[in-house]
Amino acid sequence: MREYLLCLVAAAAVTYLVTPLARALALRWGAMAEVRDRDVHDEPTPRLGGLAMLAGLCAGLLLASKLPQMGSVFDVVDSPTLALLSGAAIIVVLGMIDDRWGLAAPTKLAGQVLAAAVMALQGISIVWLPVGGTLVLDPVTSVLLTVLVVLVCINAINMVDGLDGLAAGIVAVAALAFFAYSYLLSVEIGFERATMATLVSALLVGMCVGFLPYNVFPARIFMGDTGSMLLGFLLAASIITLSGQIDPAAIEGGTLLPALLPILLPLAVLVLPLLDLGLAVLRRTRKGRSPFAPDKQHLHHRLLEMGHSQRRTVALMYAWTAVVAGAAVAMAFIPVAYALLLLIAGSLAVVFAALRPDSSRAASPGEGARTGTLG
Repeated sequence: MREYLLCLVAAAAVTYLVTPLARALALRWGAMAEVRDRDVHDEPTPRLGGLAMLAGLCAGLLLASKLPQMGSVFDVVDSPTLALLSGAAIIVVLGMIDDRWGLAAPTKLAGQVLAAAVMALQGISIVWLPVGGTLVLDPVTSVLLTVLVVLVCINAINMVDGLDGLAAGIVAVAALAFFAYSYLLSVEIGFERATMATLVSALLVGMCVGFLPYNVFPARIFMGDTGSMLLGFLLAASIITLSGQIDPAAIEGGTLLPALLPILLPLAVLVLPLLDLGLAVLRRTRKGRSPFAPDKQHLHHRLLEMGHSQRRTVALMYAWTAVVAGAAVAMAFIPVAYALLLLIAGSLAVVFAALRPDSSRAASPGEGARTGTLG
């Protein structure tokens, strides 16, 4: 645990220290989130916060490469780290271009496919699925399914990036839940393949924690598509290296639910972004619009319309993510019945809080929502 905590702290510290530099670069380069009709923030805000997150990722990986427990991740012959960084580099360059000049949705989608394919072809891909026992995938299906998972994760995080601190906080909570389960597999049970997922999850938590002090309301910098796409990409990589590369048949006994958790956990940690993405696609296609056409009907917008302040809306969405992801992870440690009780009790508490907005904390004009360029 100590090694992972060191990497997490390193990622958080470097992200925190580099964020002001990223902000200065965005101001100098003109990478600004201008005020649009669908936005409520009343002045342009610098983007490119994702560059600081990339610095945190690299710092954490560099430290991890010096730690003996992480040896399998940095194997010279077949290093998953190279695959991860190759795809992440493409995503960051794509995000920087979009944050500065803007890209059409099809162009951005093509770049995401390229990044996912580059990562998949270098080894981070879905090898099998826990369907009817263990379904081994052929190389073409493996790459195609990997690309699909990456695209869904990237755009789900992009769409939920609509309020100050929302995307970074949700990813931090989700990554923390994923870390708990992957740590159990890699350290307590000894599955070497889970080491990469555990490390990436820890680094994701650190990157988000280091960025949040600058991004909570009122935000001094936005992560931009550079950041939201990077977070989605890394979360997808963590999910793939755990759920798609560890044979579920090898996990037996206890409360680990080998046939269920590899499928359930990725859905649980991404429950809100996936729900928001699905509703947005359905809503827009039913109106004859492109699924990537932005609007102001996301879940966070609806909470704001109910009278919640931006801070309270963000807190509610953090809480909902924690309840669902936490209950799913709890199944690995406690009886399923107890985990379900936690899910029900937590869900009721969040719903009760959502239905009782504090009128004294209603959103002020400056507490408006931002909508990602794909969302």
